[in-house]
Amino acid sequence: MRTPLRICFVGLDSLPVLAPEYQQHRIGGEQVQQTLLARALARRGFEVSMLVYDYGQQDGQRWDGVTTHRAFAESSGLPLLRFLHPRWTGLVRAARRADADVYYLSCASTQVGQMALHAHRRGRKMLFRVASDADCDPHNLLIKYWRDKKLYEYGLRRADAVLVQSAAQQVALRRNYGVESTIAGMLVEDPAALAAFSARDIAVLWVSNIRQVKRPDRMLEFARSTPDVDVHMVGGRLPDAGALYELVQQQGAALPNLNFHGQLPYAPTFQLYGRARVFANTSDVEGFPNTYLQSWRNGTPVVGYFDPDGLIAREGLGYAVDNLDDMRAAVRRLASDPVEWQQCSARCLAFMEREFGTDKVLQPYLAAIAAMTGGAAP
Repeated sequence: MRTPLRICFVGLDSLPVLAPEYQQHRIGGEQVQQTLLARALARRGFEVSMLVYDYGQQDGQRWDGVTTHRAFAESSGLPLLRFLHPRWTGLVRAARRADADVYYLSCASTQVGQMALHAHRRGRKMLFRVASDADCDPHNLLIKYWRDKKLYEYGLRRADAVLVQSAAQQVALRRNYGVESTIAGMLVEDPAALAAFSARDIAVLWVSNIRQVKRPDRMLEFARSTPDVDVHMVGGRLPDAGALYELVQQQGAALPNLNFHGQLPYAPTFQLYGRARVFANTSDVEGFPNTYLQSWRNGTPVVGYFDPDGLIAREGLGYAVDNLDDMRAAVRRLASDPVEWQQCSARCLAFMEREFGTDKVLQPYLAAIAAMTGGAAP
């Protein structure tokens, strides 16, 4: 009998998605994506583990077929010294306990370099997936320190396989780092039910962690200049953007048509997509937003400043915009015209059924793992 292939996800802040009892902690789109992928591989017979922050949970606990290993507590250690201990040492110790054949990471970070060193010293493999356009450009990396940028670059160039979200990322990665990659899609959950236009009680929904590149100021200005349109915003507080969070919360409270939810767990946030007539994205920088997939899976059109590979415009999945006037016009059309909304919603659902079925999305991941491991399979 063949031993199951062992794959370990380095998803330090993914436990709040995997384990509902820790859902009070902040999450982002990549944490959702790692968790969905980990669960999908576990269902297909892989032995799946995940390195996570220490939230007080027992080491080695399993959820949905995924075994978790505590690396370190996010706030532990002394400034400067904590880079080495407990962060680097804790990561490596947890990785040894996982004892995986393949380590999977996404998002530019120091862990990419750290895990590349660990994997290659132990004769293991590392798979990295780009999570944002910024991951492909050394001038726009969402990494603060030069040291950490160099660690990321080291790991990126030594990854055994690299996956990207779009053709634009593929080109940028080759141009800026000389790294070849394969395009891979993302997984998304199905809603319990689909709501009709008349049953949707949110005109426009915005979801993102509150940071400057996500441009929450644009959504505030939209709400301020469109007082007759109901706006809902969901966003978590990040450690390095607390002042911006407070500003958004304060300004949002002054707008009668804006409901600022703050940080919400994954499940209730996902339910909001099915209540919204339109999803809005105002970011300067993205990869392929999970929020788009969650919207389209719920039949919710997207009005976005960011259009990955021209997909929104090409497939008619909403409207791609580049200024506030166009955003206002697009939202008004979709949120007030049931005929146009129904036609656009139907295109969204058909697109997701055609392009984001689980088997199709998993194919490049499985192919990359097989190529790295000599064709090994569960």
